[in-house]
Amino acid sequence: METEAVYARPELLTVADTVARDKSIDRDEVIEAMEMAIQKAGRSKYGHEHDIRATIDRTTGEIALARYQEVVESAEEIENEVSQLVLSDAQKIKADAEIGEFLVDPLPPIDFGRIAAQTAKQVIVQRVREAERTRQYAEYKERKGEIVNGLVKRIEYGNVIVDLGRAEALLRRDESIPREHFNNGDRIRAFIMDVREEQRGPQIFLSRTHPDFMAKLFAQEVPEIYDGVIEIMSVARDPGSRAKIAVLSNDSSIDPVGPCIGMRGSRVQAVVGELQGEKIDIIQWTTDPASFIVNALAPAEVAKVVLDEEKQSIEVVVPDEQLSLAIGRRGQNVRLASQLSGWNIDIMTEAEESEKRREEFNTRSQMFVEALDVDDVIAHLLVTEGFSAIDEVAFVPVDDLVDIEGFDEGIAEELRMRARTYLEQQEATLMARSQELGLADDMQEIEGVTPAMLVALGENEIRTRDDLADLAGDELIELLDGSTFPGTLTSAQANDVIMAARAHWFADEETPDAVVESDDVAESTEDGENTENGDVEA
Repeated sequence: METEAVYARPELLTVADTVARDKSIDRDEVIEAMEMAIQKAGRSKYGHEHDIRATIDRTTGEIALARYQEVVESAEEIENEVSQLVLSDAQKIKADAEIGEFLVDPLPPIDFGRIAAQTAKQVIVQRVREAERTRQYAEYKERKGEIVNGLVKRIEYGNVIVDLGRAEALLRRDESIPREHFNNGDRIRAFIMDVREEQRGPQIFLSRTHPDFMAKLFAQEVPEIYDGVIEIMSVARDPGSRAKIAVLSNDSSIDPVGPCIGMRGSRVQAVVGELQGEKIDIIQWTTDPASFIVNALAPAEVAKVVLDEEKQSIEVVVPDEQLSLAIGRRGQNVRLASQLSGWNIDIMTEAEESEKRREEFNTRSQMFVEALDVDDVIAHLLVTEGFSAIDEVAFVPVDDLVDIEGFDEGIAEELRMRARTYLEQQEATLMARSQELGLADDMQEIEGVTPAMLVALGENEIRTRDDLADLAGDELIELLDGSTFPGTLTSAQANDVIMAARAHWFADEETPDAVVESDDVAESTEDGENTENGDVEA
């Protein structure tokens, strides 16, 4: 095989070294861009249909340019007559040529004209830019979630373009703190919220409103957080106005709040200064939701709390004079406490709470009077003892009813019987209504779906398993909340119902295997039909 023609251009290596250093990319990538540029110039001179290849020696800078022709077995396999040739013709040039081998024809050096030089330059610039983008994405995707420092390069329609030194980043207007203003050349500190690889190159998105930005600032200011002695459990922010941060100490001898505040408030003031004066409440984290929410509502004083763990909601009762303080300006205090804890918080005064309890007492008492056909005294006793639904009376142990003052075993059994009779009648009525609405029979078999829910679904045009299975959890909750369905579903309950409705989709996928297994059993039975006394033939 002939060798390629070579000619030395040592200055190319100097240029490659300079570009690689300035752009912070690999030297080989720059040289590969140069090789591609030379190849493109060669194809422009000899014809684009030719397979022209160039290589640059990484040590001497020598350039080798050659035309390659692939050896194929027969003429039917030729796709390009210029860059391919059949084995018989190849063996006339090189006696020991083999299929798949390339015959190399050295070419003389190219005298770059003005157009060819400009084209080569464009190719090199484009490849270097692509390599730079790849480097930027690889570097910054690993830094997602970090705080970076940069300089404001320019401002476009309220969006700030930040020069990070080795890349540019975007701080959108809605990710800036309200009333915050930047000028070209200002130093800026921000949180890397996302890094995405897009067609125009890697896009680095910054944020100064993200809750994690505050958490990272505290980690920089408080050594105990950086070392892991104190842990930030939750952050809630109203950017530029107020924030709450919950901290937990992993060392029982260290108070988590004090180190975050610092001597005379030095540490927290450093964070406040970075966040344009945003007021920060530092709260001690606790696993008891009631205690934690009471702390989170500070500085308001709480008189009483009532939790509903199933719905992740809590009623907070405060003295009348504390109501505005607990709610905060435009609901800010209670909103931040809700975000911090993950619970829905309903704040009411002691008078409002008393009125609500009285209404609930009267409503439940009237329900027992009508459903169980009892007088007000018995109904009031049931409510006072904590009964809130008919099914609780129907299935409670007799001893629990007998324990109520004035009740004996006879009254307890009678109440249970009346409650069960009422529930059966209600279920029969609801089932009849669901049939009137045209619900499919298999809707009743879905786990978690009650007769009352069936009627509500039918009234909203959800009549088959597939109709229900096509819903999302929040859609089901919204649909039932706006219907005659008594009560509400939690997100977990709604998702469980929908997954139960979708079960038949996955069962259908398993059917082929079940059929195969059945066929196998049938064949085995046929093979053994003629055996006597139940013996199976080997």
